Amino acid sequence: MPKTSARLLSLLSLLQLRRDWPGALLAERLDISPRTVRRDVDRLRELGYPIVASKGPDGGYRLAAGTELPPLLFDDEQAVALAVALGTAAVSGAGIEEAAARALETVRQVMPARLRHRIDAVHFATVPRPSDSRADATVLMAVNAAVRAREVLRFDYTPVSTTRADGHRTAAPRRVEPHRVVTRDGRWYLLAWDLDRDDWRIFRADRIVPRVPTGPRFTPREVPGGDVAAFVTGRFKGSDGAGDWPCLGEVILELPACTVLEFSREAVVEELGPHRCRMVLGSWSWPGLAAEIARFDADFEIVGPTELTAAFAELARRFADAAADSRAPIRALSRNSSPPPTRISRRARRT
Repeated sequence: MPKTSARLLSLLSLLQLRRDWPGALLAERLDISPRTVRRDVDRLRELGYPIVASKGPDGGYRLAAGTELPPLLFDDEQAVALAVALGTAAVSGAGIEEAAARALETVRQVMPARLRHRIDAVHFATVPRPSDSRADATVLMAVNAAVRAREVLRFDYTPVSTTRADGHRTAAPRRVEPHRVVTRDGRWYLLAWDLDRDDWRIFRADRIVPRVPTGPRFTPREVPGGDVAAFVTGRFKGSDGAGDWPCLGEVILELPACTVLEFSREAVVEELGPHRCRMVLGSWSWPGLAAEIARFDADFEIVGPTELTAAFAELARRFADAAADSRAPIRALSRNSSPPPTRISRRARRT
């Protein structure tokens, strides 16, 4: 590569690293004279790079935003990071899968062979998402614009519970002060202060249809606790606190601790023996907690609290009623098929 071209690439790389560069510092880093720096800056401008110069004793240069996107220069680590980010965009649920795939292919084609090998070694397995859970990229941009501008956002919203007799969802106009766009478990949400309900609300972005124009500007409110992530986590758990479950129970399970931990990420598990453990688990309701514990299909002992014991008693009543109502169909099924295997509890085997 000619010396001048290599120097231009080095200059462009430096200009992309920080906002402002004093001319003398650029000359020192490139080991050239300030006059050569000025000439190289002019060459980059001819190539379409919008470089702004500031005058004065501490004058320097800044790479500004232009009306077109000129060729960019990335070092090896930046190029790999960009390719990985584009690959993961396919599972972001932001409705940009096709554009991300095209951008990744464009970046890959201009990479040197040593980087292409690194990128090709990273494989992405995309799990298909329900079509109604993918947020529209234009909606995300419109919502984020309202967040940045601090303008009241008006939109139609279609919650799952709002349906008409013909099965179609009905839109409910909302007026909110948008606070932050967040992502959780592959979905995009808007955290906002609902002006009509005078409370914080979380809206799924794929069910938002923004209205134009936006409303007046507002002064942002502080999220309770000051931590957006903790507040959103708490709301999903049914709590307004710092992310704690409103219902917390403790049981002793007749299962190895490693087995319980494999299927319950948020449980606190203490090993009591090779096939016995103590588990502390939370949920949004006591019946929900009881059902979460029962799914382990093992004998257990309730340590507390009494609300958890009452929830198990209520679930037992519901299950007994459901079994009584379905007794005839169950008998009919058993005549036409082999009986299900009988599960013998560990306590029964020990006796």
